Amino acid sequence: MMEESTSKEANTVRSLNFIEEIIEEDLRMGKNECRVHTRFPPEPNGYLHIGHAKSICLNFGLAKKYNGKTNLRFDDTNPVKEDIEYVDSIKEDVKWLGFDWEDREFYASDYFEQLYEFAVILIRKGKAYVCDMSAEEMSESRGTPTRPGRENPYRNRTIEENLDLFTRMRAGEFPDGAKVLRAKVDMASPNMHMRDPVIYRILHTSHHRTGDKWCIYPMYDFAHGQSDSIEKITHSICTLEFEVHRPLYDWLIQEIGIYAPRQIEFARLNLSYTVMSKRKLLELVQEKQVRGWDDPRMPTICGLRRRGYTPESIRNFADLIGVAKRDNVIDISLLEFCIREDLNKRAMRIMGIINPLKIVLDNYPDELVEEMAAVNNPEDPSAGSRKVPFSKELYIEHEDFMENPPGKFFRLAPGREVRLRSAYIIKCESVTKDPVSGRILEVHCSYDPATKSGMPESNRKVKGTLHWVSVKHAITAEIRMYDRLFMVESPDNAEEGKTYKDFLNPDSLEIKTGFIEPSVRNAIPGQKYQFERLGYYSVDYDSTPDKLVFNCVVPLKDSWSKKEKTK
Repeated sequence: MMEESTSKEANTVRSLNFIEEIIEEDLRMGKNECRVHTRFPPEPNGYLHIGHAKSICLNFGLAKKYNGKTNLRFDDTNPVKEDIEYVDSIKEDVKWLGFDWEDREFYASDYFEQLYEFAVILIRKGKAYVCDMSAEEMSESRGTPTRPGRENPYRNRTIEENLDLFTRMRAGEFPDGAKVLRAKVDMASPNMHMRDPVIYRILHTSHHRTGDKWCIYPMYDFAHGQSDSIEKITHSICTLEFEVHRPLYDWLIQEIGIYAPRQIEFARLNLSYTVMSKRKLLELVQEKQVRGWDDPRMPTICGLRRRGYTPESIRNFADLIGVAKRDNVIDISLLEFCIREDLNKRAMRIMGIINPLKIVLDNYPDELVEEMAAVNNPEDPSAGSRKVPFSKELYIEHEDFMENPPGKFFRLAPGREVRLRSAYIIKCESVTKDPVSGRILEVHCSYDPATKSGMPESNRKVKGTLHWVSVKHAITAEIRMYDRLFMVESPDNAEEGKTYKDFLNPDSLEIKTGFIEPSVRNAIPGQKYQFERLGYYSVDYDSTPDKLVFNCVVPLKDSWSKKEKTK
């Protein structure tokens, strides 16, 4: 028994990701009074995307696992780009994903006075100075990764002069760009972030929370680490691009003399056929390449939500991809797999036709309407069944009929039989065509009344089963079919002379008119269904009582991989 227990413990240890290993070691050492306190610190300058969802799941998930806490903190240090709209959307997204920050909602702007005093401490220690250089001059003087920067004359200002100038900056005496406060670190450092970085700049711009109280604002690199310290965060979890910023964060906290959180970097989420830059996503919105931040083609959380993704599927996706130390690209098909797995268990099955072809059952009574019993979800027996009206004239998918089929085509064709789901076996007898174009208008069939689904005598087998909708009972709906927003796997790795926008997929949205069984008549936005044999669909927010609109969440199978193989 002891050996078995030890083996199980070993397996548990091996299954930990590297961040969990760090946390568990800290707990064993009794660090931070054995507390685990994380934070999710978005900048409110755009809508969150699937990459942020990974970070949200990680920070809140770690706190839950170790009986800790997670803060939601908005690093709102740039009033030029920030907006209350973004704050509200971020809170909505975090809640929708299933996480609760309780009463721990904070803002870097809550600490502006304290951050100002931290800057004064640096000035008094001779570790910060006011610089009058322009942005261009400053950039040139900082050197390059292979050439050290050069010191500027403002670096030698006295402590008293710097305190006076910084006070006057706060008082609004100088215009935007006239002066900045820089940390005095090392202009020869191989780390460019240590070459006297700017920590305060002048911005005569109203802030969404503090109004016009301030006209100087801390830079993100100055506010971020100090805000973590103020909140007594134990594990400051960041993406890999902040690894080179960590020496500056450590230097600032050490020089100011305050509590030091432990920063840990992990690989950000990179998703194929997607861009994950808020700047680029904003460009797509502003240039109307998409319909907005919540366009179902966007990788934003609100876009995924509108498309029909569930929070459970996204949390499962975040769990499956894990936490890595090196950047890699995750295939978007894994995300699609997660939503299929989730909706397979919960989505009600219905029959819907997107590319209709009319079927006429010549031997079926003209006025007869039957109610066929159809299973709502074979994965969930408790979901029960529903009644679907059946009549003489039906719609099937156009792709389910071929006049001259290949050998392994088991759907409807002249002289062939198929079963209609939950109904009868039918046989194709003849075809009516447009005399000019030759396009098929109707397929005339006969039905076998002895093969009604569920009846004892209905055991006769045929190879094909088709879904259908009664013409006279069908609900007309707008069907929005989505393809990947970009045509190439890595749109950020543009070819010479091209940008990511050159790879936008012109066929990423196709709007069709579909015919759906009448059980959906009272469907509400967000309700999800499996259109049998087609895919998963969600009722869009644009739907009204007079017009149903469905988004295709994901087809039943990965059709994109088939496209790739045929290239």
